[in-house]
Parts: sequence; C-alpha cells; structure tokens
Amino acid sequence: MPLKLNLQLFAKDGPGGEKTEPASQKKLDDARKKGQVAKSKEIVNAAYLVIIFVFLKIYVGTVGEGLVESFKKFYNLIPKYAKDADDANLGVGLSVLGEMFIDIGLLIAPFLIISFIIYFFGDLVQVKWKISGEALKPKFSNLNPVNGFKRMFSTQSLINLLKSVAIVGICIYIVYTELVDKIYALYNLYDVSLQQGIAFVGDTVLSIALKISIFYLFIGVADYIFQIRKFKNDMMMTKQEVKDEYKQSEGDPTVKSQIRRKMREVSQRRMMQKLPEADVVITNPTHFAVAIKYDLSIAKAPVVVAKGEDFLAQKIKEVAREHNIEIVENKPLARALYHSVDIDEEIPQELYQAVAEVLAYVYNSKNKAAPRA
Repeated sequence: MPLKLNLQLFAKDGPGGEKTEPASQKKLDDARKKGQVAKSKEIVNAAYLVIIFVFLKIYVGTVGEGLVESFKKFYNLIPKYAKDADDANLGVGLSVLGEMFIDIGLLIAPFLIISFIIYFFGDLVQVKWKISGEALKPKFSNLNPVNGFKRMFSTQSLINLLKSVAIVGICIYIVYTELVDKIYALYNLYDVSLQQGIAFVGDTVLSIALKISIFYLFIGVADYIFQIRKFKNDMMMTKQEVKDEYKQSEGDPTVKSQIRRKMREVSQRRMMQKLPEADVVITNPTHFAVAIKYDLSIAKAPVVVAKGEDFLAQKIKEVAREHNIEIVENKPLARALYHSVDIDEEIPQELYQAVAEVLAYVYNSKNKAAPRA
C-alpha cells in the first residue's frame, strides 16, 4: 500500500500565503526576547583561533621557558622530600607543589583571559546585550520526527555540510603545501639537537595552525553574512500575519470602524438636539448646511451648533423648517464655515463680517433685535 505523505508539513511558508513582507519591529523584538538572533559561531571560533595562535607565536618562548623552569624546580626537590617523608617535609613538599601550580596558572592565565574576552565580546558585538532563558527551555517540538527530517534536509544543514567539507579541504591543502615546502628540513631533523628539533616542529605547527585559522576566518565571515540573510528571510511575514499583528497592536479595523460610527451617531444626535436653538441655517444650498447661534451669554462670537453635508444637510434644513429657523443661501460662506469651523466652536474673525450680514438680515426679517453685551 503506497504511503501518503502530506507535503504541506515540509512547506516553508505558513498559513496565510507566501512570506513576502519584511519583519515588523514587533516580531524582531519578540524573536530577540526568545533568543532568536542572527549569530555565527564560526566567526567567533575563527577569530579566537587567529588571535590565540598569533599570541602563542609571540608568547610561546616565555611559556616554554616558564614550564621548563617550574618542572626543574619541582623535579630537583623530589629526591629531598621523598627521602625524608615525614609530616614536616610532606607539608613543605605540598607547599612547593602548590607554588608550581600557581606558576603554571600564571603562565596560562593570559590564554584564559584572552579566550573569555574574545568569546564574550564576539557574542556581544553580534547580538548586543540581551539575556534570555528561552533557549534553555525544553522544546517538545524537537522530538517531532517530521521536524527532525526538516532540519536534516534544510538549507542550514546543507550549509553546515559545505562548511565542514571546505574546512577539511583547506586543512589538507595547507598542511600539504607547508610540509612540501619544509620537506628537506624535516629530513634533516635527525642531524639537529632535540631543542632545535622541538623548536622547528613547534614553529611549523604554529605556522600551519595560523594559516588554517586565517582561512577559517574567511569562512566565518561568509557564514555570518549568510546567517544575517537567513535570519532576515526567516523573519519575513505573510500578508495575513501583518494584518493579524496590526489587529493585535492597533485593534481590529472593523471594531474601530464600528466605534467611530457609533461616536458619529451620538454626536449627530446631540447636534440635532441643539439645532432648534440656532438663529439661522446657512446653506450651499444642496451640499452643505451650517446652523449658527449668536448668544453673548455663551460666547463673544457666533457659534456653529450643527453642520452637515448632503443627506445630513437636508436633515438639518428639515429640522430648521420644523422650528421656523431662517434658512439663508450663501454658497461661499456655507462652504467656508463647514470646512473651517467645528461644532460648538466660534466662527473665525475673517468670517465675522459675512456672518454679521446674514444675522442682520435674519433679525430684520423677524423684527428681532440683535444680542447686546
């Protein structure tokens, strides 16, 4: 019976379509909190090897001499304390042994300090200062065989394989060329002293190691560039993910639209309740309608108590007729009031003259006196 396999399990893109949108700042921040950052171990390891081998090439003579002196010092004291192995001599012997370990510790301390500095600042430069325990938490998804297959045949696995092959190939090539260049010197090792032979072998090994480290550093830089690009691609989002994130951070647009509509309805009801108090309605005549009230006990200038366009403008005029409010047609003034003055705001000074003329006409037509201070 043929085995049916759901290829969607191996799909790169999640629900919502293809990942075409750059990662949002929120997604990058969330990934950083989880310890997901663009980071290359290879470049740190390569930098460590280059620096440590350069330092070793400079410092190896001092280290060698110090180790030999410590060994001689301890070795020459062995017969003395072994011959008279009483409690006093045993205590002195242990003290000398402790001094020897201290001397050796001081010799190798620079290497330990350099190692700490390189790895600490190597990670700090790449990912900045951010402590996260998410990476230490157990993930049961790692036990999923499907995820295991995906990791085995992923781009990262292929890159790791190519890196390993490149490193092995480079190591073989460098060792081969270095030994070929020094093949005659190697043949003559039997004709030199032990100290000279050790110095020659040590210098050859350090030279090979330093060259390999430098080539490894180039691989590390390439790997770091690849990790940055890979992280950027992995963090990309589908259009649906962008919409979902926007809804979470800014609120559902549908809900916000409903809230705005409700607020407009409430504002319109309040506006229509104030409309009967107006002195005049200035119209476009079909598109705009603005209701003006002039009451010195409320404001020093006329106030817009209602305004609307199209359907709402027609509604304002209907209410105005019901309450015997004068309707005056003045196209430029109606348009200017509608666009420049909000409800419950005083009219601007530049419109005083035009509005005063309209109010004077209304008061005269109704034989009504204008408000006085």
